Amino acid sequence: MIHSSDSGSKKLKIIRVQSPNGSKRIECDHFDTTYDLYLKIQKTYDLEDIFGFKIFQDKAMTQLILMQERKSLDDFNLKHGDLVYLNVSNPENMAEGCDEFEKLRQIFRFGENETDEVDLILAKSDGLVRRKCSNLCHHGPSAQCVHCAPLEPYDENYMKEQKIKYMSFHAYLKKLHRGLDKGKFISLKNESCKIKPGCKSHAAWPKGICTKCQPSAITLNQQTYRHVDNITFENTQIVDNFLNYWRITGNQRIGFLYGYYEQHKDLPLGIRAVVVSIYEPPQESTRDSIKLHFDQLKFDDVDLVASELGYKRIGWIFTDLLPEENGKVKHTRNVNTYFLSSQECIMAGFFQNCHPNLCKLAKSGCFGSKFVTVCITGDNNNQIHIEAYQVSNQCMALVRDDCLLPTFKPELASVRSSNKDRYVPDVIKIARPLPIEYLLIDVPVSAPIEQSYLFNSISTAKGFPIENRLIEGHLQDFNALLQYMKQFSKDQFLEAMMDFHLLIYLLSMETVSLHDSIRELLPILKAKDKQKALKWSQKENWSTVEELIRAHSDDFHTNDHQQSTSQMISTSSSSTNKWSCNYCTFENEARDSTCEMCTLPKS
Repeated sequence: MIHSSDSGSKKLKIIRVQSPNGSKRIECDHFDTTYDLYLKIQKTYDLEDIFGFKIFQDKAMTQLILMQERKSLDDFNLKHGDLVYLNVSNPENMAEGCDEFEKLRQIFRFGENETDEVDLILAKSDGLVRRKCSNLCHHGPSAQCVHCAPLEPYDENYMKEQKIKYMSFHAYLKKLHRGLDKGKFISLKNESCKIKPGCKSHAAWPKGICTKCQPSAITLNQQTYRHVDNITFENTQIVDNFLNYWRITGNQRIGFLYGYYEQHKDLPLGIRAVVVSIYEPPQESTRDSIKLHFDQLKFDDVDLVASELGYKRIGWIFTDLLPEENGKVKHTRNVNTYFLSSQECIMAGFFQNCHPNLCKLAKSGCFGSKFVTVCITGDNNNQIHIEAYQVSNQCMALVRDDCLLPTFKPELASVRSSNKDRYVPDVIKIARPLPIEYLLIDVPVSAPIEQSYLFNSISTAKGFPIENRLIEGHLQDFNALLQYMKQFSKDQFLEAMMDFHLLIYLLSMETVSLHDSIRELLPILKAKDKQKALKWSQKENWSTVEELIRAHSDDFHTNDHQQSTSQMISTSSSSTNKWSCNYCTFENEARDSTCEMCTLPKS
């Protein structure tokens, strides 16, 4: 028995690896080299680059274990049961279950996460519902009784009378702070579906687990509050412009909502999301599907324009419209089918995790999200209808920890089963499959009685083409800029620049570099200072653009006149004569008035 144990220990070594995400055990052969150890650590921790991490023999990380094919573990005196320390040069490369989520989260991150101004205002408000004196009151004007005393914002009877389905998040916080202790010991906790790392009382999963590191079972409950209580589009033109793509092509479309949050006066301590513009990212769409190009998603310029103007990314919107005869659309989403599919719920949960809501009562500093999901579909009258939702905090946790899967039935989702690589806690509520309605929170959508136009305020002017629409007449190029600027006089420069899609185009324009200049213009647009805007338009960079526009415009007129007076010129002779563009040196055909490569005018 003793001899057998000794021979077994010579064949196998267990090397313990301590990382920021906990410790794991690596099985090594007696003749393994340090290069083999690096390979096994890379596979165990799912690291992308074998050169993106190092291992050390001491906790201070001074004794480096070199990665060499000719150095064995014995050369570094690594014995059975020894502990080594893993140092990852880029911690984002550590893909332990949710690595892909973290990568995409960085793409969708909107600047620095800051507390919204509306949260600061509502935190200082008592939210009491004031009531007028009724016929049951028998007291003076300066007194109060049970019939006219103000109600708490979470009062159940008041919510039933007003048919309020969900209390606001700040009303929920007020409810937690009621009682003698005033919520002194209240702490909001984000649910976790992952094993807590660093437990040393047993072997790592799947060989061991204990009550200290095991996540609690999740009991699904309908969430009683919501972080956003209403969504308002600043004007109907915003949605119409978004729908134009579907009207032209018949294909579905995804966009991201940009706007701000304000106090919702019709609900105690409520929050309203106001949409001022929609950005359409690079995507491929058909009649039945949409595919986002994550590798082409670059929100830097879009977020820069929004943040400098005082706005932020507040939600996403998509269409699900199937046309019928007489200009109507099919009614596919209802109580008998589904409101949001499981795939859409997972997407909504992902986006909400990318846009967390700051909350000082949460240990992590964040709790829930104000990010909304808007769907344009057909209603029971077969008319185009807008619906909006959020998913619950429990759904966010299931999506964040990669526990939720879509199914063939859109109204059902499935919870992963535990395996050797991942432990999944029990989800109590018919979890396989899981009814989506337990995860959904509906949010009303409205339009203001008096519509306002932050962008495109001149109704007679046609807006600048929307980005990433690869259809004729909707391309963003220099010709589009020329046609757009023709609509405005010199005194209307401020109004001309107040176009969200135009500003994004100018930031990324390669013909004339305007990135730094546009950054100077954005605060002027936010202040709506017409004089400073006119002064900015006289700067060198924009003057260059105006010169190109004038040259391009004159060339168009000259070219039209020449075509009307010289139609007898042979096309064969014109094709042999080419002209070189002064800007990019591309050789163009003689009949072309603009450069085929850079779209600038012939000069």
